[in-house]
Amino acid sequence: MPNFSTLISIGLKDELLATQVEASSTKAQLEGEVALNGRLRTAISDLSVSWELERVDESREVARCDALVDQLCYLGATLRDRVRDALHIGVKRAVAVVCSGFSYDMEVVSHGFVTDISKTDAENEERLHALIDDAEVLGERLAKLFEPEVLPPETSPGVDEGGEGRDADCGLRAYSGC
Repeated sequence: MPNFSTLISIGLKDELLATQVEASSTKAQLEGEVALNGRLRTAISDLSVSWELERVDESREVARCDALVDQLCYLGATLRDRVRDALHIGVKRAVAVVCSGFSYDMEVVSHGFVTDISKTDAENEERLHALIDDAEVLGERLAKLFEPEVLPPETSPGVDEGGEGRDADCGLRAYSGC
C-alpha cells in the first residue's frame, strides 16, 4: 500500500503534467494570436497604403491590440468618407453627362425618380425597379469612365513585401479578441 508521501508525489506529478500540457496549449494559442496580429497589421497597412492614408507609427504602438482597433476605426471612418465622396462625384458626373447633351429640367432630375400619381406605390416601385434594371449595363459603362477619379490603383495581393503566403481572403478569420 502506498504511503501518504507517495500519493502526494503522484498527485503533484499528475498536476505538473496537466499544467505542462495546458502551458503548451496556451503557448500555441498565443503564438497563433501573435501571428494573426502580424497579419492584421499587414492587412491594415496594405489597405492604408492602397488608399493613400497616413500610416500609424507602430513603433509607439508595439504589441498593443488597442492600436489595431484604433487603426481599423480610423480606416473604416476614412473609407466611409471616401465612399460618400465617390458617390457624390459619381452623381455629379452623371448629371453633367445628362446636361452635356440632353434637355431635361435638372431641378426635377435632382429630386430623384419621378412617380406617376395615377399609379399605386407598388406600381411605381415596380416601374422604378424596371428602370434600374434597364439602366444596369449603361450605368456600368458610365461608371467605368469615372473609376480612375474615385478608386485607388489596384494592388495585387502577395506581390509586395510581406505578401507571401497570404490567402485570397488575406488569411483573416473570425477573431475572438486580443
